[in-house]
Amino acid sequence: MSSASLGHGPADVDAGRMKAVKGLALGVGAVFLLIGLLGFAVTGFDDFAGVTDETLLGFELNPLHNIVHLAIGLAGLGLARTLSGARTYGWLLAVGYGATFLYGLFAVGNPDINFLSLNGADNGLHLVSVILGLVIALLPVARSRTAR
Repeated sequence: MSSASLGHGPADVDAGRMKAVKGLALGVGAVFLLIGLLGFAVTGFDDFAGVTDETLLGFELNPLHNIVHLAIGLAGLGLARTLSGARTYGWLLAVGYGATFLYGLFAVGNPDINFLSLNGADNGLHLVSVILGLVIALLPVARSRTAR
């Protein structure tokens, strides 16, 4: 028996990688949703877009920042249902958090423009989010070949 007939052929690799891409998008979305909810336990709704110096695990938050996390989390949960949706979510993470990282380079330490209440730890996490987004968007998923 060949390995393909035992369930280890290209179609299984495809299914496994598709599940990985969708599962990663779902997991990242769930984490962002949870962070958004927990963030409100820390910040409440005061000082909506100001620098708060309130942190969750060392990451600074304000209510607007929490809403952004909720939106990103809900997008992940919704888009993870299909491979193309998960890929779109990956690109949204990569581009959005890339832009947020660049914004953070100027905003951290400048309360006049820091409407998301970012700190240095946030900037590091934004780079990690860019990488996760690129993995979700670009993880190869080989196409299965049909017998002729």
